Amino acid sequence: MNHIYPIKTKVSKEQREALSKQRARLIWFTGLSGSGKSTLAVQLEAQLHAEGFKTYLLDGDNVRAGLNKDLTFTDEGRVENIRRIGEVSKLLLDAGVIVLSAFISPFHADREQVKNIVGAENYIEVFVDTPLEVCEQRDVKGLYKKARAGEVKNFTGIDSPYEAPERADIVIPTDRVPVEEAVEQLMQYILPKVTWIG
Repeated sequence: MNHIYPIKTKVSKEQREALSKQRARLIWFTGLSGSGKSTLAVQLEAQLHAEGFKTYLLDGDNVRAGLNKDLTFTDEGRVENIRRIGEVSKLLLDAGVIVLSAFISPFHADREQVKNIVGAENYIEVFVDTPLEVCEQRDVKGLYKKARAGEVKNFTGIDSPYEAPERADIVIPTDRVPVEEAVEQLMQYILPKVTWIG
């Protein structure tokens, strides 16, 4: 790695934030498949955009279809998937953008790694806390059925573990809280952290 020399730009993250009049933050949604991560992230991004914030949403399936299409769903593949997302998020934060990431991200160590990559002060963790049985009833993509039938291996919650966050910044139980109410809770928590005070 001795031959790598990152350039020093003349424009800083702080200058980009000042131009956009917002604080760049990573809002990291974690939870089981079918918990409602993407639904909440999409609605929250729309709300932030309507308020005039510059945002970008990274979603598991979208990233797996492009940037990370070479990765498997083994533990090693999942670890690398989340590491890359952390690095992409860091680049977007440096651009002054508010990033929303919706990934199962089942392992505590990987979420901690992302927090370290982007900086703890830039990281907001949202635990979409939905019981496995509810996610399985929803089975939006039909994946639980396939996992139960043995057609999909290493599926989180079935034959691969999910390590629930112990100290998430905000917890949303989507089996008890309607989407509109959940987005309102998220906005109340996040707005003070992304609003520019120059």
